Amino acid sequence: MPEGGLAGLDEVDAAIRGGAGMVQYRVKRALEPIREVTGLLELCRRAGVPLIVNDDVELAAAVGADGVHLGRDDVSLRQARQRLGTKAIIGVSCYNDVQRAALAVAESADYVAFGRFFPSRTKPNAPCADPATLTAAKATLAVPIVAIGGITVDNAAPLLKAGADWLAVIEGVFGGGDPERAARAFSFCQAGCRIG
Repeated sequence: MPEGGLAGLDEVDAAIRGGAGMVQYRVKRALEPIREVTGLLELCRRAGVPLIVNDDVELAAAVGADGVHLGRDDVSLRQARQRLGTKAIIGVSCYNDVQRAALAVAESADYVAFGRFFPSRTKPNAPCADPATLTAAKATLAVPIVAIGGITVDNAAPLLKAGADWLAVIEGVFGGGDPERAARAFSFCQAGCRIG
């Protein structure tokens, strides 16, 4: 459920039908986070799609989410792994830093994320990342590489070509009124098909 109430359960369900392969609960100031993430987790379980929680290891543990995504100011990956266990999916934001990503992988990260690549309402002040970082990460790391930040169907192809395995998208899926169609377009894009 993206920040700012951009999507509800129906919209997330539509995105999953369109091909979203993972869902992240990313609400910075939720009034009832346990209730919200529990409903989202039930939806994801029915669909067979993992749910990870952004930043909040304790919330992920409390509801039994599939994992957590950690940023620079969150608990350490080691602490998150101890709290959530070996089966949890733990991803780490690496911004534009392949060395940070290599350290995260050495500490058991399941995926690493780079970005922001384009202007983003969700991450307006995040430092910019270079697609060459994706290429360097892909050449040296044996975990999935995720691209984040302002990604649309129109600008996704260069990131995939540079080495991104996954695209983390909020506005590009939930900002146009038809999340199923938008997610389907991203799925085709990731499969290497031309979007017209």
